[in-house]
Amino acid sequence: MLSRRTKLVLATLVVASLTFVILDLRGGDGPFSSARAAVSSLIGGAQNVAATVFSPITGLSEWWSTQVDQSGQIRILTEENSLLESELVSAENDIARANELDALLRVASVGRYRVVPAEVIAVGSVQDYSWTVSIDVGSLDGVEEDMTVINGDGLIGRVLKVYNSTSTVVLLVDPSSAVGGRVAGSQEIGIVSGTGRQNSLQFQLLDPLGKVESGDAIVTFGSKDGRPYAPGLPIGEVVDVSGTAGALARVATVMPFADVSQLSVVGVVVRPPREDPRDSVLPAPPAPVTPETPDDSNNNQNPQPEEPSTPTQERESAATPAPPE
Repeated sequence: MLSRRTKLVLATLVVASLTFVILDLRGGDGPFSSARAAVSSLIGGAQNVAATVFSPITGLSEWWSTQVDQSGQIRILTEENSLLESELVSAENDIARANELDALLRVASVGRYRVVPAEVIAVGSVQDYSWTVSIDVGSLDGVEEDMTVINGDGLIGRVLKVYNSTSTVVLLVDPSSAVGGRVAGSQEIGIVSGTGRQNSLQFQLLDPLGKVESGDAIVTFGSKDGRPYAPGLPIGEVVDVSGTAGALARVATVMPFADVSQLSVVGVVVRPPREDPRDSVLPAPPAPVTPETPDDSNNNQNPQPEEPSTPTQERESAATPAPPE
């Protein structure tokens, strides 16, 4: 139990506390205004000091957070850019393959060759052949050995080995390759042989007196039943002839139409045409350039000036009476 004196002291303190609180809430220059101002000034100074001391730390944290966000954005943009570049390359490859397939189908349509389209999947040498490629069609697709292989530019080679889903093709430029050729136009025949170089073939005429010169096109003469070479396929263009007419060794150098170093889409001739297409499969020669003629319409835009009238004509015009109205 609290004594009476203690209760009186506590009551006095409570009343005094309530009085000071009421006076402080009313504002103005109360007994606590100075103390309140001093405490506020002290707290404000402490806040300024804390802000000065800790601002580099908080700024570093914000800078690191910004760098992390920017790094993430850069990584995302880099991945998107790589994806777009990959899609662009894939689209360009698809367009190139589509163009090659169109050219192949044009040759097959003009020459009436029945072909099985294929794609080159490997390049290498096999057994005694140094220029061979592998294609992605085989016996399951109707391909057999000694079938002709072409692309949109002409003859490529012949089928050497056949497997279930792939085949090996020996190219025309291989040193062991030989195909009967014919000069377009003159119909002179000979043997086209590979040289082991991708941009050169040799053509030897059977008739030493036969006519052949630079610029002549060579096409396949054709084999029995179209194997190993179907007739009428473009081989190349003569770029040089060694030896004169009548010489025993008269050889022409031929640039092949097809670039065997850039093979992609090819076709296997599974059925040759019933009739020799002759020279119809050869690409059309470029149209000659004709000089431009001057446009006569420009002359009509500048009419000739009228001749001035003479004094005699003026007098006669003045003497002529005007027609009645």
